[in-house]
Amino acid sequence: MKRRHCLKLMAGCAMIPLLPFTESYANNRASTSRKRLILLELSGANDGLNTVVPYSDDRYYELRPSIGLGPDRLIKLNNNFALNASLKQAMPLWESAQLAIVHGLGYPSPNRSHFKSIALWETGGDGNVAGRHGWATHDLEHAYASSHVDAHGIVLGGGMGIFSSPGGNWLSMSAADQFSNRRVVANHTHKAVNDTMALLLDRAKVLKSSLDNISRKVALNKKRVQIHGGDLSDQMTHAVNIINSGINVPVIKLSLNGFDTHDQQTYKHQSLLSQVARAISGMRRELIKSGEWNNTVLLTYSEFGRRARENKSHGTDHGTAAAHFLCGGRINGGMYGTAPDLGQLIDDDLQHTMDYRAVYSRLLNDWLELPSNSFAKFTDDRLNHLIS
Repeated sequence: MKRRHCLKLMAGCAMIPLLPFTESYANNRASTSRKRLILLELSGANDGLNTVVPYSDDRYYELRPSIGLGPDRLIKLNNNFALNASLKQAMPLWESAQLAIVHGLGYPSPNRSHFKSIALWETGGDGNVAGRHGWATHDLEHAYASSHVDAHGIVLGGGMGIFSSPGGNWLSMSAADQFSNRRVVANHTHKAVNDTMALLLDRAKVLKSSLDNISRKVALNKKRVQIHGGDLSDQMTHAVNIINSGINVPVIKLSLNGFDTHDQQTYKHQSLLSQVARAISGMRRELIKSGEWNNTVLLTYSEFGRRARENKSHGTDHGTAAAHFLCGGRINGGMYGTAPDLGQLIDDDLQHTMDYRAVYSRLLNDWLELPSNSFAKFTDDRLNHLIS
């Protein structure tokens, strides 16, 4: 990662909270954990049925006569399911039992608006109750005082909604232009015109301090890597270099856009999944080299799935449930949960079979091992062995 990228990261605080974050928000225990979570947003709504394909179910091909994937476009995982062949570069993770597929993730009373549904996924809400802050922010801020982490989370792609919070150090590299005049803000010494401005300036100084530490650590890393394969691989390159620089950040968010495949889906979707596979494969390769693979878990997520029945434009429309991936050195690979029944559709939509917040609960409790878990009530025993 070049130094100018570090400086962009330093400039890229997408939000400055209007409420103070103090050490009393956290339990003041020093962070000794090296574990981190990478969140990969498949923006636009990934088609789960053409990602993890129920190839043995004739109804799949009845619902998708033109975009259903035949044997030459599949990698069989077992007698019932196959991966889209565009994910072939991710197969070493499956073969080493480090890739998990969780079927049928969704939430009650689904919303098919991109904006509203991604906000629900990123704040832990559902069609009945919306979340107020990023789904992991509360528990992370209470676990780690701001002085004990370089940042609570960093966004390398997409929006900051997943890190929306009145406190904590949540940083964005992707929104760097919003704070291009960083030095003026951080070094402002004039009397603030009101308490709100004073608070904003104080928060800017705190965030600048965090970003200075990150910049220094990345600059000292003499073994920076490059993962090739497009924008997502570039984001993954930054993520791996942040991790390998010893930067203490529990959560990193990436994003790949283009999954809103209403027309001519097949080749668009294959290209997107190929980018995902290249980025994940490159991440695994580099983190194994640096000894950080066992300290890393990646989760994919999307605002919703897509309808089971193809549309007249050889694409798919906004749907509900979908399968998602988790991978990492401590992930017990395999399939979890129950795939939605293609014979029990509602308005051509899949019925979700597991609340997506069950995955959040496991990540907070079993992976990050935080002292609090805002989603404990969604814990699902079917995920008991997901993380070792």
